[in-house]
This record gives sequence, C-alpha cells and structure tokens, in this order.
Amino acid sequence: WNKCAANLTGYTDEDTMGHNLVQGFITEDFRSSVQEVLDQALQGSETANFEFPLLTKNGARVEVLLNASSRRDVEGRVVGMV
Repeated sequence: WNKCAANLTGYTDEDTMGHNLVQGFITEDFRSSVQEVLDQALQGSETANFEFPLLTKNGARVEVLLNASSRRDVEGRVVGMV
C-alpha cells in the first residue's frame, strides 16, 4: 500500500496492512483475475497496465492500473513481487 493508493481509496496503511488485498479491496467480479496476475508475478511472469477496480472506503469503485513485477534475489530466484 502506498500514499497514492491511500489518497485514492481513503484507506490508511493501518486499514490495509495484514489484510488480503484481493478479498478485501477488489470488487468481486475482478478478484480471480487480479489474483491470477499476482500469482503469475510470483512465478516470474510479469504484467503491466492491468486495469481493475479498487473499492474505496466509502464503497465507490476506482479504476486503477496494476503493474505486477517479480522481485528476484542475486541468483535470479523469485522471492516476491512489487
């Protein structure tokens, strides 16, 4: 979660940290596709400019773009994603 996401949605770091992004902050109709993009990034397949709606704290939908990039260690193994 970053400052831009907080400004767009009204959710603070405290509201989001420790909670499942897909289940808690993405509309039901996009949950499986967003989860797939995140899972692919953890397997080394990156996605750029994937558009999906986030839910704001007041329940509105805000369209955002997701760039899911694999994070690798010095040996090239995927250790996370950003």
